[in-house]
Amino acid sequence: MAFLLAAGLIFALASCKQERDDKLKPSLYVPLVYDSLGFTFNTQSLVPLIDQFMVLRRELQKGNQKGTYVSEESLNAAFTQGTFSLRSVTTPYFISRLQSQNNGFFAELSKASGGLFSPYDRGWEGGVYSGHLFDEYGLEVGQVIDKGLYAAALYHYAMSLTTGMFRPATVDQILFLYGANPAFYNSDNTTFYPNADRLMAAYAAQRDDGTGTGLYSQTRQAFITLQTALKAGEDYNAYRDEALATLKLNWEKTTAATVIHAIHEAVVLLNRPNLNDEQRAKGMHWISEAAGFLHGWRMIDAGNKKITDAQIDEILTLLNAPYDRSASVYRFITNPGEELSKLSEAVARIQGLYGFTNDEVESFRRNYVNDQNR
Repeated sequence: MAFLLAAGLIFALASCKQERDDKLKPSLYVPLVYDSLGFTFNTQSLVPLIDQFMVLRRELQKGNQKGTYVSEESLNAAFTQGTFSLRSVTTPYFISRLQSQNNGFFAELSKASGGLFSPYDRGWEGGVYSGHLFDEYGLEVGQVIDKGLYAAALYHYAMSLTTGMFRPATVDQILFLYGANPAFYNSDNTTFYPNADRLMAAYAAQRDDGTGTGLYSQTRQAFITLQTALKAGEDYNAYRDEALATLKLNWEKTTAATVIHAIHEAVVLLNRPNLNDEQRAKGMHWISEAAGFLHGWRMIDAGNKKITDAQIDEILTLLNAPYDRSASVYRFITNPGEELSKLSEAVARIQGLYGFTNDEVESFRRNYVNDQNR
């Protein structure tokens, strides 16, 4: 009996101490707005990186013009230029996919440029088809490069900043790479907002219904909480870690939601009767965009993503854009009866992986920024 009383007393004292410690440790007060005081200064070093990304994007887009040749050398130069180049922040895997001499994406885009393409008479190296440059397999390689770098370069580098010395200034840098402004406009409309959202933040705004519970709003709250917790010190590391985890997941979920949006757009187009060339090209464009966004996550560190590489590979295969062999995106045009069901299967795989509700998947069809500006 004495032993039980002693044990009970020890337990009671321990419980009281825990309760006392919890009361002594204040909860984190999270403000309503992001502190923008040092944002411009803290992100100045990243401006050349994003500028160079835009240089590469413009070089990729040149190939969409009939008869315009884009050299592999010019693409490599845009990717590697400067001491702080895009190449320096990109995953080794995606670098290899871009710069492989025989079948790298840069080489494939260059070979296709200047030519003409048709899904029914594909020729040898691909070419322009209704304003889009496709390789001989109907893959718009420029979209795979552009959208792949959102994760393979920008997200990859943003997460690398969270190791080592993690300070409030680092949050500014991650926010810059995400593409949002401290004002968090929730819009990529540059007519209304001179510092409108861009990069992945622009897509988050397009997927957010403006009710305050969508992906953009959740990510905004994660950024504010992360910044606040880092300013508050080590006692608030639990808040820091939770906010960072939310930020990572929502960045990835925004990508997934945008992939679903692109697939929806392709399905609507390719199910129309009496398709014209513009609609066929746009359908292959949307599928290529979806493949690019997804492909960029391949070989991202497993601790920084939910999706596995095996799951990425399965979905890329459903998009007829497998990572390890030639694409066959053109078959969505030439053999829709057998192929189009793969797109619905891809959406179902993504929905199950991220736990999106049916209502959420339906909402991803919309571009809420465009809807609000009509």
